[in-house]
Order: sequence, then C-alpha cells, then structure tokens
Amino acid sequence: MSGLAEQPSGGSIRTTSPRALAVAAVFGALSGWLIVAASNSFDLVPPQVPWTAPVGVLAIAGLVGVFAYTTHARIQVRKERMDPQRAVALLVLGKASALAGALIAGGYLAYALMFVTRFDAEAPRDRVIRSAVAVLAGVGLAVAGLLLERACRVPGPKPEDEGGAKDTGE
Repeated sequence: MSGLAEQPSGGSIRTTSPRALAVAAVFGALSGWLIVAASNSFDLVPPQVPWTAPVGVLAIAGLVGVFAYTTHARIQVRKERMDPQRAVALLVLGKASALAGALIAGGYLAYALMFVTRFDAEAPRDRVIRSAVAVLAGVGLAVAGLLLERACRVPGPKPEDEGGAKDTGE
C-alpha cells in the first residue's frame, strides 16, 4: 500500500511575492473600510482602536524578528543544519507573518483614513493615531516575516574548484 507519507517530496517553497503582500494589504484595506461603512449604515459608532492592538502586533513582530535573527545566525552565519520540521515551521511562520502584517497594515490604514477629515474631534483623532501606530506595527510584522523567510534559505552548494571537476567523494 502506497501512502503519501512514503513518497519523497522534492518541492520547494518560494518566498512571499510583493504581489501577494499587495493583495493582502488590499483585502485588509477593504476590511477596514467595510467596518466603518457598516457602522455608519446601521447608525452605530465605529469601534475604538485599543492600544492593545498595535502593542500586541508590535510584540509579535518583535518575536518574529528574534526568530529571524537567530535563524539567520544559525543557518547563514554559523552554517549549522536545522531540523527540517523546525525549518519548515519557521518558514511558514515567516510567510504567515508577512501576509498578516500586510493585511493588518492595510486594514488599519483604511480605517485611519476614514477619520482623517474629522481629526479635530477627540474620538476620531484617537482612532487615527492608534490606527497609524497599528499600521507601523503591521509593516514591522511584515518585514520581520520576510526576514524570517530569507533567514530560512539554505545556502547554495560550495563553489566548485577551478577545473570544473566535482568532488563526488569516491
């Protein structure tokens, strides 16, 4: 009986493309706009942005940044091998963080822009300021995720000797 687990996988994972980040940011922006539009259409007050939102995203961005730094030091600098499952988990964390950061940044940017014209009032001003901090935190998370993805790259083979002969170990 042949199972999927028995077949070797020879695939590779590509880093997150700028297009994917842009699409995530657009979907985030649509979500941010939709929250305000839905609140206004039902005569509700749009939700306030608590400080815990940008602070939480900043904390996660910092954690992902630490993972990126330690992974880079381990794989790229010290040339150590890493358990494949751990490497894949870190790579997936990097991709998810990059996309989530773009989504968060786009969402909070659109949300903030909906209140810029009413910046003189206290509640809209708080929404704009806190959302702007959340946008920066989202960008930080996206950058940390991209750095973690980059840190997970396996260094290429060592350059061959000048004569072009390969060392096969035989």
